[in-house]
Amino acid sequence: MPSSTVIHHLKSWIIPLSLFLKISLTLSTFLLLLVFFHKVHLYNRTPEFNFNHSVQHYTTTAAPVVGDREPTNISHILFGLGGSAKTWPKRRPYVELYWQPNVTRGFVWMDQKPPENETWPQTSPPYKVSANTSSFNYTCWYGDPSAVRLTRIVKESFELGLKNVRWFVMGDDDTLFFPENLVTVLNKYDHNDLYYIGTDSESVEQDVIFSYKNAFGGGGYAISYPLAEELVKILDGCINRYAQLYGGDQKIQACVSEIGVQTTKERGFHQVDIRGSSYGLLAAHPVAPLVSLHHVEAVDQLFPSLNRVESYRKLVTAYKMDPGRISQQSICYDLQRNWSISVSWGYSVQLYPSLMMAKELEKVLGTFQTWASWSDEPFVFDVRSVSDPCGRPVVYFLDRVESVGNGDTRSTYIRYGDVLEKKCDGENYTATMRVDLVVVTAPQFTRDLWNKAPRRQCCEVMNNKSDAVESTVEIKIRGCHRFESLTPP
Repeated sequence: MPSSTVIHHLKSWIIPLSLFLKISLTLSTFLLLLVFFHKVHLYNRTPEFNFNHSVQHYTTTAAPVVGDREPTNISHILFGLGGSAKTWPKRRPYVELYWQPNVTRGFVWMDQKPPENETWPQTSPPYKVSANTSSFNYTCWYGDPSAVRLTRIVKESFELGLKNVRWFVMGDDDTLFFPENLVTVLNKYDHNDLYYIGTDSESVEQDVIFSYKNAFGGGGYAISYPLAEELVKILDGCINRYAQLYGGDQKIQACVSEIGVQTTKERGFHQVDIRGSSYGLLAAHPVAPLVSLHHVEAVDQLFPSLNRVESYRKLVTAYKMDPGRISQQSICYDLQRNWSISVSWGYSVQLYPSLMMAKELEKVLGTFQTWASWSDEPFVFDVRSVSDPCGRPVVYFLDRVESVGNGDTRSTYIRYGDVLEKKCDGENYTATMRVDLVVVTAPQFTRDLWNKAPRRQCCEVMNNKSDAVESTVEIKIRGCHRFESLTPP
């Protein structure tokens, strides 16, 4: 074929070929971009997808409500109370103050079966007899091997296989729980995560001996189901590894530490490692729900003229009227008379004949000593001395609480003489000693308030005019206004 003809044929193919290549390149580029952006889109969606399907295993932050899960209620909690044939008959009345048959779930774990001729009361938690633990090592020279039995309560509770359990809550038979407030606290946390919740001791000497990381067992501690599931797998071997440790709660903390879980501190659990009167502790309670009180037999009665059981019954009666508000402190001034007033709702009111700083009024009155050495200090919170009679308040104790409609309550507090011993002869105390009765009105403390940043509620004196009755002080507790502060003039 002549060269001119070949060239002519080639030229006839160049234009279609060029057009084909351009179209192919354009399509290829478009397809590559489509694939690229599709992958980017999938990549950007991956965390959301993984989060929604793995939150129950890996989320570690606390939240009032996680996703759309059902809020925790009392039926999700299984109590495991450490008891014994020796202690139970005397301590049973305290447990029955908060136990609600067919509502609260759990058992008191005994060291032996009760006598067959005795009928187990329906008002008490049902009992279980702990397994024999004599084969375990226990080498603490100043302790008691029964600590091993108490350590294993969480394991034996788990192995019962009860349904719908989110939290295992351990305590003693001399622990007084406030169940509704316990539910409020546990609702802050996702029960699908690994949680070990409790508090340390009030007495520094106890924390030094037993560890600041220990959630003390008498004050009670909560273990989430997933943590219990992991804990029971190593617990028996762990008990032998820590044979030298004194208490069951120490051993639990050591085993939890092997899993890597840290103690989540909640200030409403109270070990009550103190001697004497717990008045100061309850009269200046932290801004947190009151969850538990331990050593109910070891401290003085809460109210004058009542024994211990009657005292705690009176406190529980007030708690049932407004669970979230029980023992919560509110502070206000009477600027007409230069008085400071501190209210521990449902328990006590303190009246000071001077304007005191809020920082001082928040401090706990030193009405007790340390647990082991009976010393005046140290404690893990600020303590204010009561040695000077003229620095002490006039004290009023709860008389009664009643509902006044719309969810509001009216509580009255009366003076029982000088419960803090020596009186002050100062002139400024004369007017305060004329006050025999304090009346406090308050709205219902809703559970949602605990999901907000903790803030002490405010109060105001309602009858501070010149024509007010001298023998009565009327106080109204309420939420604080914006920019409101307790600042003396």
